[in-house]
Amino acid sequence: MNHQLEQELLSSWQERQEFAEQMQPILGKLYRNRAIEISVYGRPLLGASAIDIIKAHRSVRFKEKQKLRLRESWPLLEALNKMELAPAHIDLGKLAYGYHYDPAYADVSIEDYLSEQLKDIVNVQDQQKPQDVVLYGFGRIGRLLARLLIERQGTNNKLRLKAIVVRGGKEGDLEKRASLLRRDSVHGPFNGSITIDKEKNAIKANGSYIQVIYANSPTEVDYSQYGIGQAIVVDNTGMWRDEEGLGQHLQSKGVKKVLLTAPGKGDIKNIVYGVNDKDILSSDTILSAASCTTNAITPVLKALDEKYVIESGHVETVHSYTNDQNLIDNFHKGDRRGRSAPLNMVITETGAATAVAKAYPQLQGKLTGSSIRVPTPNVSLAILNLHLGESTDKAAINEYLRDIALFSPLQHQINFTASKEIVSTDLVGTRAPSVVDSQATIVAGNRATLYVWYDNEFGYSCQVMKVLQHMADLVYPTLPEPLPSKL
Repeated sequence: MNHQLEQELLSSWQERQEFAEQMQPILGKLYRNRAIEISVYGRPLLGASAIDIIKAHRSVRFKEKQKLRLRESWPLLEALNKMELAPAHIDLGKLAYGYHYDPAYADVSIEDYLSEQLKDIVNVQDQQKPQDVVLYGFGRIGRLLARLLIERQGTNNKLRLKAIVVRGGKEGDLEKRASLLRRDSVHGPFNGSITIDKEKNAIKANGSYIQVIYANSPTEVDYSQYGIGQAIVVDNTGMWRDEEGLGQHLQSKGVKKVLLTAPGKGDIKNIVYGVNDKDILSSDTILSAASCTTNAITPVLKALDEKYVIESGHVETVHSYTNDQNLIDNFHKGDRRGRSAPLNMVITETGAATAVAKAYPQLQGKLTGSSIRVPTPNVSLAILNLHLGESTDKAAINEYLRDIALFSPLQHQINFTASKEIVSTDLVGTRAPSVVDSQATIVAGNRATLYVWYDNEFGYSCQVMKVLQHMADLVYPTLPEPLPSKL
């Protein structure tokens, strides 16, 4: 490599790095002070490093005909920071690409372009009051929800984590709870500072004051004595899954609604956000966020059914082991689940295939399902074997799902990868509940097999957060609006 080329490469890299570093404080400020989440073609930039921002821009070249440079998106981010905007999800990448490469905007100023594209949120006052949230149970999902709630800490944060409720209360319990929030073997260290107040039984994290309450049942707790009122309780225990059991929370002072992070039984609505969230009514007091697998497969199945019509299918999940299993062989009431989780592949049942119909009734009676638990701690894979109503091919299905992931109302639920090298650990921390592995897609006439990855902990927790926000009347638009010509 000659010296001139080497200098050009270094100069180009330095320019991108400097733009990314300038973006970071603005991204944080927009989020904390105005609840505006910025992404680039669906890749969230909240808390992103300079390298993450650069990589997000580089990924645009796989999705559009032109690459997107940081120097092209930077002026738009600067302009966004100066505008009076209501809370929203804003895709900076799509805005910048449209402005620079759509001939229709060749003679339009950035300010006028943004005012047109974001007209629904320009100069709109946000009148929503903060919502108290309680996490009942503090296991894998509870701690990830705590992280997601705490990362939203800021003057305009509307979801306030006020308390966690756990059993126990033995000596050293508070320190252990804080330590488990601070360090995670799968998801890494907590991004911030955590201290404890032993005298008041509280955890302080990034400016959040979280009361730790010890109780053996929901009816033992009086939240009002902690200054908590009209709270939404997120039940992560799975101990109660019907209205009678979960209704115990509603008997506690200071509680108005309950969200279950497991499939609900009976008449409880099972919500897969992006699919049937329109079923959420302000009068609903108990809702379920379904299961991680149901959240992973239903958005993809819905998208495919709407275009090709699914006549029948079988869902096989290759699922990471969970706390329900044993580390070494021991008694378990379920078949095979008593065998050592880190040492075995374990064939077991899953209700996800039939649960799909609770969120998307069009597939009632059309799917079967089974599961294999495997010796990995996180990230699972759903294999969808489908009979479609029409013949197609691999390229057509992949192109359709790619556009769904980028431009449709399901863009927060479905991600898409064209990598030939991706493996499960690459998906840890993925916020979308579904990631379509396009290289693994198999199509033969009207028979299609799709492979859908999902972070069964973090991706699912992000879906739970969306249901929680909806229950709190915190539904924000995603802008710019999807382009009909793209689908």
